[in-house]
Amino acid sequence: MDSRRSTAVQFFMEEDNNKIVEWLNQAALSTDNTKTDYLRRVQEIIINKDASLLDNFLDEVLGFQNDRSGDVRKFIVGFIEEACKKDPDVLPKVVANLSMLLQDSSVQVQKRVIQAASQVYRGALAWLAKARAISEEMEAAWAMMGSIKAQIVNMIDSDNDGIRTHSVKFLECVVLLQTYPEVDSMRRDNDFSLEDVPLTLKIARRRKLEEEANMVFDLLIKFHGSPHVSSVNLMTCMGSLTLIAKMRPQFMGKVIAALETLHTNLPPTLSKSQVSSVRKHLKMQLLNLLKHPSSVDYHNNITTLLTDLGATYQEVLKSYPKIEELRRRQKRVAETLSSSQAAVSASKKSRLDIDDDDEEEEEDEEGMDDIHSTDVHHKKHTDLAIDVTEQFIVERLSPEFAAQLVILSMAKLPDSMPPNFSAMYTPIAAAGTQGQIRHVARLIATQLTAVGLGPGARQAKKLQVIPKAASLDDDDDEMPSSTKSSISTVVSGLMEKEKEGRLKAATLLPSGGSLKAVKQRMKTLKLSEITRPLENEVMLKMMADAVQRILKAERAAALGGVTVIRTKIITTLAATFNRKVREVVLNFLLEDVRTQLDLGFAWLYEEYSFMQGFNRMPAFLKQEQSPEYSYNRLLCTLARNLIERAEMKDRDVLLARLYLEAPLITEEATDLLKNMCGDETRAPVGLHLLQDLVTRRPPKQLTFLNGLLLHTAHENPEVRGRAIKAVVELYDRGDLRSIIEEYAILYLGFLRLRQPPDVLFGMDRGRPIKSDVWSEDIVKVCLYLYLALLPINEKLIHELTRVYVQTVADVKRTILRLLEQPVRGMGMDSPQLLKLVEECPKGAETLVTRVIHILTDKTPPSAELVARVRDLYHTRVSDVRFLIPVLNGLTKKEVIAALPKLIKLNPVVVKEVFNRLLGTHSEGVNHTSPLTPAELLIALHNIDPSKCELKTVIKATSLCFAEKQAYTQEVLAVVMQHLMELNPLPTLLMRTVIQSLSLYPWLIGFVMNILQRLILKQVWKQKKVWEGFIKCCQRTKPQSFQVLLQLPPAQLSDVLATSPDLQQPLLSHVMAFTENQRAHIPQSIMDVLLGNKRPHLEEYDVRMEAMSPSELTIDIRDEPEEIRSEPAPPGMD
Repeated sequence: MDSRRSTAVQFFMEEDNNKIVEWLNQAALSTDNTKTDYLRRVQEIIINKDASLLDNFLDEVLGFQNDRSGDVRKFIVGFIEEACKKDPDVLPKVVANLSMLLQDSSVQVQKRVIQAASQVYRGALAWLAKARAISEEMEAAWAMMGSIKAQIVNMIDSDNDGIRTHSVKFLECVVLLQTYPEVDSMRRDNDFSLEDVPLTLKIARRRKLEEEANMVFDLLIKFHGSPHVSSVNLMTCMGSLTLIAKMRPQFMGKVIAALETLHTNLPPTLSKSQVSSVRKHLKMQLLNLLKHPSSVDYHNNITTLLTDLGATYQEVLKSYPKIEELRRRQKRVAETLSSSQAAVSASKKSRLDIDDDDEEEEEDEEGMDDIHSTDVHHKKHTDLAIDVTEQFIVERLSPEFAAQLVILSMAKLPDSMPPNFSAMYTPIAAAGTQGQIRHVARLIATQLTAVGLGPGARQAKKLQVIPKAASLDDDDDEMPSSTKSSISTVVSGLMEKEKEGRLKAATLLPSGGSLKAVKQRMKTLKLSEITRPLENEVMLKMMADAVQRILKAERAAALGGVTVIRTKIITTLAATFNRKVREVVLNFLLEDVRTQLDLGFAWLYEEYSFMQGFNRMPAFLKQEQSPEYSYNRLLCTLARNLIERAEMKDRDVLLARLYLEAPLITEEATDLLKNMCGDETRAPVGLHLLQDLVTRRPPKQLTFLNGLLLHTAHENPEVRGRAIKAVVELYDRGDLRSIIEEYAILYLGFLRLRQPPDVLFGMDRGRPIKSDVWSEDIVKVCLYLYLALLPINEKLIHELTRVYVQTVADVKRTILRLLEQPVRGMGMDSPQLLKLVEECPKGAETLVTRVIHILTDKTPPSAELVARVRDLYHTRVSDVRFLIPVLNGLTKKEVIAALPKLIKLNPVVVKEVFNRLLGTHSEGVNHTSPLTPAELLIALHNIDPSKCELKTVIKATSLCFAEKQAYTQEVLAVVMQHLMELNPLPTLLMRTVIQSLSLYPWLIGFVMNILQRLILKQVWKQKKVWEGFIKCCQRTKPQSFQVLLQLPPAQLSDVLATSPDLQQPLLSHVMAFTENQRAHIPQSIMDVLLGNKRPHLEEYDVRMEAMSPSELTIDIRDEPEEIRSEPAPPGMD
């Protein structure tokens, strides 16, 4: 078994190798887009199917990296990425190629390399972490990856916008891979971090990797704050920083500071629409950060920014983390502080109760205590420079100070309002409140920190603990010098005048304390008191518009993480509301079925739930139609749309999904699929789907099977052929055999009827016009499925015989014509066929004969078949035609005995008999016959005239002579020699001699010998043979003259009397002899020749006849006619 399996594996591996080599060669020769198609086929085999071939063909595939086509080079990058995912050990072999492609002249190729580098770099780091020992090859590969990483880092300043965007995503990947996660970190499947890098890995130390990640993060912060960054790059960088903050909470403070800086310092190069987009994106990222538990210390900052960005109170409140999560986090923080033996312990816990207005003052008092606990604050999180500067400004920002600041700033205002200011400006909602004062202070602190001014920046430089957020080093990336000078002059100058006394440290309020001023108890609003009912048309239009907005909010729902909720809302509305809403949702689905099919399934299952009673319709909603109608209409509309849109990509896959995944297939949907199968162009898809439904939907298995069986009798051969193939495959499974057999036998039984039944006609059968007579095509329709099943279940052959005997002649003829292929498939050794021959029902003789003919047409009959046919012939059916197919299996005696009956048959049948016996019907097949050609011809001569007329025998011998391939001159010579030895001589002997001589003139010498021997056998005693002798002498003159001279005078006289034309030539021949030669001729012969005496036959005796000299005997040998010598006259021996 193992050897067979290994042989099979080697066979398929060799086949794959051959395919890969062929595809690589074709790809090398191709000049169009087919090159990437061939390479994709290679990738599918060596990566996805058989990874063991990857090493064998890696170099050949990588050779295409120098191709002129950019698409091919991009494909090579993707191939390298997939190869590294599949087998990291190939990294040393491909990393250099990746580095070269990074320097490609095509921007698209460069972007693809940067995109792939993230996965390759991650895989390389994981590969090293799992390695037991580091080889030189690994070190070289890691060094090359470091070089690629450095190049991509430098590309963040590229001139191409797309390259910068991909570079930002790569830097994001580096930061996440080379830093440690925390307890509150967001987790992803198969995440990798610095924790997974072993401490023993020398070439990638944890400390160095972390330092590098911090540098990369600072570079992202710097890029994020660049004044000339594009909107696309800015939003990409914003998303990367947000993801880093969620997955690595230790960067949360820096990220929020960077976002605050961006809010106050939007790039001046942005247009109005770009400013609006950036602000929306910023708002969305802040809402995402607000949900993270680690952002609790920055809730005040985030909520203030969100308020400026136009977020409503409900939006902010909805994004808050759950109170239980915050409490669990505070508990973890408290445990961490106690374990580290902090100098000042957190004695009071901040309570996050937004609804209770009375607790606000208590929380403020606790906050004042926390301001003085600077050591504790340092342990909770690292103070930011902006926070220190903000607290410094809050303590000094009095109304008088603000007024002076505004007056001094008036001179610095531009003549026209900048577009970004007009786009980002929102009215101040709570001017003069403590929260607004802190917000203004925060804005000023952000500006000061950006240019390195303020106590926070000085403290950061001194302690190297509080990093400067979003500081920009290069002059080009900083704000304009006029803006910097104005900030330093105005803000720092005013702050110098204020007294320095209070040393309160900045502390963030827990759970968004600024929002409590917004929340207040309100009187219950009753819409009925302030509104009036809308008109029905207006209400329907507003309802439809609302649904349209929900449908178009797909992307926003995905970004907000509420896709499931949106889907549930849409499906509930569509399933429960009025027809207008259903049409809106349905039109939305049908516009792009491929993309929205999942939404369609959700709606379908919602309708199914109502139909089955799992869900109940609300009492206040009136259902226009029954749930069954609604479900069926939705299913059929989707199915009809997919069936009619043949040009749509993946139409077949989507249609299969619909029918296989729908909870219930209705009758109308089944009819749609059946009608689809009737179309030749769409039949393959529909029939294959019906076959899948039979096996994968057991409850309605018979319905779908009936749909398949229906098309096995279709008029279109393409549809019919595919349906029969599908049914046969189901028949092979076994569980549906009885049903399929019953259907096939049912259609077979239709042939008993006098006219075709109505079920065979109709549009679904491809025959819209009914016929009242059995045509050949209609008969075939009833037989196709049955004949396809016959080789699989041979017992069905007996059903055919039962039907055959009851059909009309035209139907019988069609059945006989169609039997060949299935009977050949059953084979000669089939027990059922042998049983059929043995039993041979009355009236089915022609059917059985046809079966035997088919079995023995190109193959010698088996012994079992011959025995059954012989027994049938001798006991029940005396028709000699039964013996014809098995003639070659009978004995010589049996064949000779049957010859008289056989040659009486139709000449065409007789010819078939001789073909089988002579082997001329089976070219290229080993032929065995009980009779040789010579024996057959001899047997024909020996047929008793009482059993068969002489004329019939003559026709039979003529058929033999027509087979020149079998009856050569040697065979005919043997036949004549054998016939000469018979006594009495056969009646047709001389006819055979004459025919042989006419076919092969070179037998003239042998024929002369035959004639001489016939004289010795007194041939004149048999009248028919004697007449043939004379005719032969006439046709063979002058060679026959020597034979005639040997006849007795009486017989010679009879010959000359019968054929007077022989006398003068024969006399001339004799007179040409010399005197000595003529002396040997008896005088009685001369008298006959000269006409002196005509003796009577009765006067002669055999003893008086001249004997043929020995030298006149002609050897059976081919001799050229020109050298053939005549026998010497009598007496010359």
